[in-house]
Amino acid sequence: MKSADPSPKSCRRRFLAQSGRAAAGAAVAAMTVPHVHAAEDNTIRLAQIGCGPRGSGAVGNALSVPDDAPIELYAMADVFPDRVNAACKALRQQFGDRIDVPPERQFVGFDAYRKAIDCLRPGDVALLTTRAYPRPTHFDYAVEKGVNVFMEKSFAPDPGGLKRMLRAGKAAEKKNLKIATGLMCRHSVARQALIEKVRNGELGDIQLIRAYRMGGGRGLAPRKPDQNELEWQVRRSVDFLWASSGLFIELLIHQVDECCWLKDAWPVKAHGVGGRVPYSTDCGQNLDTYSIEYTFADGSTALVTNRNIAGCHNDFATFLHGTRRAAQFSGDIHAATVHTYKNQRIDKGDVDWEAGEEPCSPWQAEWNVLIDAIRNDKPHNETERSMLSNLVSVMGRAAVHSGKVITWDEMLASDFLFCDYVDDLNYDSPAPVQADDQGRYPAPVPGKWTEI
Repeated sequence: MKSADPSPKSCRRRFLAQSGRAAAGAAVAAMTVPHVHAAEDNTIRLAQIGCGPRGSGAVGNALSVPDDAPIELYAMADVFPDRVNAACKALRQQFGDRIDVPPERQFVGFDAYRKAIDCLRPGDVALLTTRAYPRPTHFDYAVEKGVNVFMEKSFAPDPGGLKRMLRAGKAAEKKNLKIATGLMCRHSVARQALIEKVRNGELGDIQLIRAYRMGGGRGLAPRKPDQNELEWQVRRSVDFLWASSGLFIELLIHQVDECCWLKDAWPVKAHGVGGRVPYSTDCGQNLDTYSIEYTFADGSTALVTNRNIAGCHNDFATFLHGTRRAAQFSGDIHAATVHTYKNQRIDKGDVDWEAGEEPCSPWQAEWNVLIDAIRNDKPHNETERSMLSNLVSVMGRAAVHSGKVITWDEMLASDFLFCDYVDDLNYDSPAPVQADDQGRYPAPVPGKWTEI
């Protein structure tokens, strides 16, 4: 399979390098966009809330939509001024005057999201591209102000936050707002083709799905005494469960979503194991390995495996096994490596069908669909399925961390929050977790830990 975007450098998560050039001539097939007013002057304005590479990459995709009417970045917000400055400079280098963000529309602080969203009009788009911890706060405000939303994964770090997101999604639907989420693989034409084969029964009953993301290690050093505790945790949010959902969900939510999409169902329970390498000096809260077995109502299983340890075998792929044959659904760095096999052997020599080349990357496709929905007033709200996939991910994480079997009913009943004062955070707020005298933050201990 030749992927449309095989190189890591063209992945949106790797930021701006090729997004404009790669998407400039690409369109989701037969997409024709007339001049329809999204706002009075027909320009869709964007507000980027979260100015890391993920957010700036999303801006790049938005500005690369093959659209007849103008789109521009109009406001930016982040907790840290250096991130706003760096992102604005890099985006201007690529997109020139389409980055219409003078200093008075560059906002900094925990409340900066409000000021950026307040710059928008009905029909405009708020890009919620921070880590997970403030997403419910930001989403609530965007819906209240009546603007469309693109939001990145993960969507909230805990069941209570995800339930809040679901409520906001319902409110957005009543207002006819267009909501796109960052689970971009749902927009992969190649994957959609295999989903059709699964639904038609060409693979038989799906009995097993295997999803892997295994790569190099990472870790958190102790905080220096002169560094503010809350700012330290926000800047290094991937190392903290309250701030980002943790590394497992940051990396594996796509694979979990693929499993649920393939089964067209939510698993009824999860159990798993995980741990850290011996003599670890990591001060953060992540484990180094996660292995989760999800069971669906029909008894079929999805195995989701994550390892972040240097010097080991790496893998990044999703496979499925039906009663008739097996298939590959996804490849390295979310490449559209999509094909079926003659039998259960995962071998290149046994491939009997492969999907055609995609018209554009799924990162671009999700934006093409969103802008088309805004211009032509088509229903588009991905909130519910995305929040439930995130809840499945939290269920698996909780099973590993607690050492217990966690059920879907338990997840739906839980209102657990890692931090109950996220809405009110400011630079003087206490950090949600504290380090011990060695600078290490509380890591999950199975049998003692709870997070639902």
